[in-house]
Amino acid sequence: MLLVAPQMVQIRNKDMLIKKGETKLERKARALVLKSLDCALKAADPKRLLKKKLSLKNMCLHAGSFSFDLKKFKNVYVVGGGKAGGAMAEALEEILGKYITMGSVNVPHGAEHNTRVIEVREANHPVPDKAGMEGAMRMMQIAEQAEKNDLVICLISGGGSSLMPLPLEGLSLEDKKEVTNALLKSGADINEVNTVRKHLSAFKGGWLAKQIYPATVLNLILSDVMGDPLDSIASGPTVPDSSTFVDAKRALEKYGLWKTAPSSVHKILLAGVEGYILETPKSGDPAFERVRSVIVGNNRVASEAAIEFLERKGLSTLLLPDILEGEARQAGAALGRFAYGIVASGKPLPKPAGVVAGGETTVAVTGKGLGGRNQELALSTALQLTGTANCALASLSTDGVDGPTDAAGAIVDGNTVEQAARLRLKPEEFLVDNDSYSFFSQLGDLIFTGPTGTNVNDISVIVVL
Repeated sequence: MLLVAPQMVQIRNKDMLIKKGETKLERKARALVLKSLDCALKAADPKRLLKKKLSLKNMCLHAGSFSFDLKKFKNVYVVGGGKAGGAMAEALEEILGKYITMGSVNVPHGAEHNTRVIEVREANHPVPDKAGMEGAMRMMQIAEQAEKNDLVICLISGGGSSLMPLPLEGLSLEDKKEVTNALLKSGADINEVNTVRKHLSAFKGGWLAKQIYPATVLNLILSDVMGDPLDSIASGPTVPDSSTFVDAKRALEKYGLWKTAPSSVHKILLAGVEGYILETPKSGDPAFERVRSVIVGNNRVASEAAIEFLERKGLSTLLLPDILEGEARQAGAALGRFAYGIVASGKPLPKPAGVVAGGETTVAVTGKGLGGRNQELALSTALQLTGTANCALASLSTDGVDGPTDAAGAIVDGNTVEQAARLRLKPEEFLVDNDSYSFFSQLGDLIFTGPTGTNVNDISVIVVL
């Protein structure tokens, strides 16, 4: 298919960001947080992760704790989608080669991939488009071909929900896009967003597994949801769904979106609540009897790589897995106060210290500016660090795309607010207007990686020297 295989992803403007530190120790703090994030990105590389979990020996495919004797299968099909779809497809072809009969996966526009058998289709993210729908329809066609003596390998990664849209009958793609866009701006978390998506879909929430049955299914999953709930990652197309139509309606009501949702959405969800539309497949459904799932990577893998780097550099360290959640500005303020405590008293960690936090925050967009959750988190942190010395925080989205921007995140230190004052910038005003991108763009503190081809949530790193 397309393009040259990507080089190892790193922060492109790392050297420039390091030089912006005003003292030798501040430059060192900046270097440590950025290099630790590079280690996290390397650890989250989908090809490396998949090859650690998957091997082929004597026509037996070993995946995690499962084994599949390929001699017993007539065909091996591949379907799936997500930001890591291209890299995972490449790795799978390298391992299985001639044993793959055919396949199709959906990836974001512009993603790099180099496959021979598996068809790679580009689609839009985070708002679904027609190309994504056509790709989902192609996967359903492949699923329909699968018979009892076939194996279907599903490559699932973050971003798959929007990349594999297939609206229920009676719902247009435009109406689904409208609801998705409203949810993404509302501050709803990923589980709530995906609950709605699943109940407006003929593909997600276990419906793909129903189409594949009675074939055997192997899910290879790169998780972008904290705690790795299988039914929420890419909205769980091949696993039982634990949510209901009632939950979907409540999610829209919670964020004040029910009254303004398209009439087609009202009709479908109300019909589901009343039992006139089949609920998504649940645990115990025969369609899941031959489904096996393997988590090939997640946020913890990346976070641990970042903390290990800081340990090797002689810092006392603390890993805070799954802690980044809720509003980005609130999480940023909390991290800032935490870092300030280390600067002021050496507690709870003695200096030099390094802290790595993982998770994914949200932003309830009320302003008219441009930004992303990591940039907003960093801006909020900067306000707490004002006047501190030898301290830096950097936060990024591991997919390289923070919100609707071309930046992965941002970096701040104790001088960020003072530097902004010299430029007559008022950080509080940018925060209120959800305009963190404009703020950091003028300071030159945006982090750029480009699309990374992976997605294991967000990572924030603090260093205090």
